[in-house]
Parts: sequence; structure tokens; C-alpha cells
Amino acid sequence: MKELEIGDWAVARDVSEWIEIGAVAVISFAVLVAIIAAVRTHFGDSDKDPLTVFKQTTARGLLLGLDLLIAADVIRTVTLEPTLANVAALGLLVVVRTFLAWTLVLETENRWPWQRVQADVASR
Repeated sequence: MKELEIGDWAVARDVSEWIEIGAVAVISFAVLVAIIAAVRTHFGDSDKDPLTVFKQTTARGLLLGLDLLIAADVIRTVTLEPTLANVAALGLLVVVRTFLAWTLVLETENRWPWQRVQADVASR
């Protein structure tokens, strides 16, 4: 049985690079949408805080972009360079992403991700 060479995994490398480009696009688009939403909130009849609208919209896009970056790293680590050091680096990235997700939820919703939403608690 022939061992696979790095060149044999060119498709996996290309896919992971395209996913990374998509992640950058998602994050950039989310920031643009957040700016527009905050400006519309500020000049509209809404009683919402424009900064809160900006933070929540940006956080959603950032989390989606981070998920895509993790997916690209998983593809790269599993298919191209499955060394112990790369797997450890991937694990560290997942831990950092989880910490970022928790802090973004805490910042935007004033609760930890594992806590119930206040509306759910009040309706019980």
C-alpha cells in the first residue's frame, strides 16, 4: 500500500484555504452589517442602544467566522499534518474559541452561555 504524499492532499489544502477566506469574508461582512444596523438604530425610532446592537451583531458574525476557521484547521490538521504538535495547537485553538464564545455571550447578553435567558426564567 502506497503512503500518501502531501501533493495527494492538494484538494484538502485548497478547501481549508477557501474556508479560511470565507471566514474572513463572514467576519468582515458581519462588521459592516453591524455598523449599518447601529446607525439605523441610532437614527431610527428604536429604543435599543446602538452600541448593544453593534456588539450583538458583530459577536454573531465573529462566532460564525471562528467556527469556520476551526473547521479549516481541523481539515488541515487531520489531512495534511497530523502531528502531535499540530493536534495540540488545534486543541488550544478550540479552547481559545470556546473562551471567546463565552465572553462574547457574557458581554452581549449579560449571562453565561449555560444560564437560561431571563425571559425563559420569567415565563416559568
